[in-house]
Amino acid sequence: MERALEIYGPPVYVRKQIVHNAHVVRDLEARGAIFVESTSDVPREGRLILAAHGVALEVYREAGDREVATIDATCPLVTKVHVQVRRFADAGYCVILVGHAGHDEVVGTTGQAPGAVVLVETLEQARVVEVPDPERVAYVTQTTLSVDETAQILAKLRERFPAIVGPRKEDICYATTNRQLAVKELLSEIDVLLVIGSANSSNSTRLVETARTAGVAAHMIEDESEIDETWLESAGTVGLTSGASVPERLLAGVCKWFEARGVAEIAPFAARTEDIVFKLPAEVIRVPVQTTT
Repeated sequence: MERALEIYGPPVYVRKQIVHNAHVVRDLEARGAIFVESTSDVPREGRLILAAHGVALEVYREAGDREVATIDATCPLVTKVHVQVRRFADAGYCVILVGHAGHDEVVGTTGQAPGAVVLVETLEQARVVEVPDPERVAYVTQTTLSVDETAQILAKLRERFPAIVGPRKEDICYATTNRQLAVKELLSEIDVLLVIGSANSSNSTRLVETARTAGVAAHMIEDESEIDETWLESAGTVGLTSGASVPERLLAGVCKWFEARGVAEIAPFAARTEDIVFKLPAEVIRVPVQTTT
């Protein structure tokens, strides 16, 4: 997004939120990004970024019909799921999508093969979901789910449909998995957990749920301004984590909030190396040739 604004200049339109973080969205709006709900909100021949959560195939067709230039910023891990859905559907499988109804990623994934995808949100739904042919069923998952809950759902689906097939490698994002594992390791050493993230961020919400499921109080905050000091009154040790799309400066801001209140010891915990790098979209690698007359 920042690269697109640098190359093409404002306005650059973005379908939905580029990532589910309010601070990131506000910063980009201040630089000239315009967030819209649909392709029809973009002027003809405008430039539209498709957000990280991915879109249905119909969105690409709509953009082409309106002559809107698109920059596809879909996360490669989400693109992998889209490819799987189309491959399974083309082979005649009913595809069970484990995810949360209404989430942008689920809407986009369902839109890869609308007639073939069945959504399952919970273990209860996994117990009763019906498919046209139990011998021709596949599954994929949203990339920002609870690791434990998803494992339970998939176990039930495998029990009910022994012939079910799925991806060779799990779909849940490595950043989502790493954060959930780190929080689990942290819980035995803390009294309360603060999760920096936005309410519409699935992976941030899963971190809060992970702590609460284990009996540890947990609260979601956008930044340090949302900390309620009553949460901390009886806490000896506070844990701090963040969603996958949270800027580092927000984490630093919360640490400074604690320092300003006399907390002397702030230390990292369960650090994990994440060195995976994804290529930028071609449209923001190429620099337009400037000509003069």
